Amino acid sequence: MTHKTNAEFLKQAKQDMPLGVAENYRYWGEDETLFVESMKGCTLTDCEGREFVDFRLGYGPIILGYRDERVDQAVIDAITKHGVTSGFSSVMDHETIELIKELCPNIEKLRFANSGTEAVMGALRTARGFTGRETVIVVEGGFHGLFDEMMWRSDIEGWDKDQKTAPEIIAFGAGLPKSTQALTEFVPLNDLQALLDVFERAGDTIAAVLLEPIMGNCGSISATQQYMEQLREICTRNGSLLIMDEVKTGFRVALGGAQELYGVQADLSTYAKAIGNGYPVAVFGGRADVMDTIGHGKENVVHGGTYTANLIAMSAARKTLDILKNTDALSTIMRRGKEIRELLSRVFTSYDIAHSFAGPDSMFGIHFSADVPQNYRDWKATNAKLYDTFAWNLIHRGVMLEPDSREPWFICEAHQTIDLAWLEDTCSQAMRDAIQTMKL
Repeated sequence: MTHKTNAEFLKQAKQDMPLGVAENYRYWGEDETLFVESMKGCTLTDCEGREFVDFRLGYGPIILGYRDERVDQAVIDAITKHGVTSGFSSVMDHETIELIKELCPNIEKLRFANSGTEAVMGALRTARGFTGRETVIVVEGGFHGLFDEMMWRSDIEGWDKDQKTAPEIIAFGAGLPKSTQALTEFVPLNDLQALLDVFERAGDTIAAVLLEPIMGNCGSISATQQYMEQLREICTRNGSLLIMDEVKTGFRVALGGAQELYGVQADLSTYAKAIGNGYPVAVFGGRADVMDTIGHGKENVVHGGTYTANLIAMSAARKTLDILKNTDALSTIMRRGKEIRELLSRVFTSYDIAHSFAGPDSMFGIHFSADVPQNYRDWKATNAKLYDTFAWNLIHRGVMLEPDSREPWFICEAHQTIDLAWLEDTCSQAMRDAIQTMKL
């Protein structure tokens, strides 16, 4: 250990970085910001030597476990035998693509990227190039990366749910040109009439509908089967593309992602997170005729990136996908996720807390309400304050998660090693104290 406290590291880091962290969401305030010393399996250890069982998993990329020896060895072999990046294609590109296509029949052609943000940018640009249109319909509560046009959101926090008006559309923060907001239309999930109204008003301008069928930044609130089927039909009828953002759900909720669960295929899809068990790699792809819009010439879409398909990314993705395809890792994850949901439900029931779960066992959301929310606006009616208090109590007892009910609990293969009796007791203590705090 370094023998410095988190507070000491934060004070030092503030001299070099805004907020003292490398990206905004790592700043949890002066007293709670963490500096991690090491990771292994499903645990984190901070600079003070405190160990946490982790259900945050870096916002979802860890599907097998931190420092999985199988994946890490594949990366080491690639680096020592081949190198990292050359500015040319490699045989490993094709081998990785074949695995992806085998698991995801919605993918006919694809391109690689380095992050979910890059993948969504590539998919949107391709959709606009193919359709010749510019407007994108975005579902409220979805998160699609940190680039200008996707950094507008419905202000659910500031919205009065008893009013009939829709939430205001606001920017994530400063520095966003107002003109980029004009490229997006927002609709609530599972509200077909709202979707039809936008198509009726602006259908000839709509390049695509972009959504997370299971919303990874909104407590895994999920589209209904009917909504997905009718959305697919509406897009086809209007000549607009359906883009499914599976950055979080891809290879996690099923081998073929959310599209396997729904039996509905997108025209374009994006993947990242679990595809490389924490190594930076992403994908966008779909219909061959749409993807072939990418190419040379002023009539074609341009896509590139110096580090795209580097051999660290390719070797990690190839090995992770091979493990998911040829072992029982995903079924182990689902089984352990189900067990954890059941023990949490026992805890909440014992304290007479109305609760519901959303999403699959591998990335489930917890909502303190009797009914499962159907969209982001429904989330407003849940007892989010009690959840946040409960979550902070868990963190202080060695269970790491995002202290916000809009972030799911992520499960990895390594969670099979944790003591469920200890977890249930810890959750019970955390809820007991949360209830007491709420009464004060």
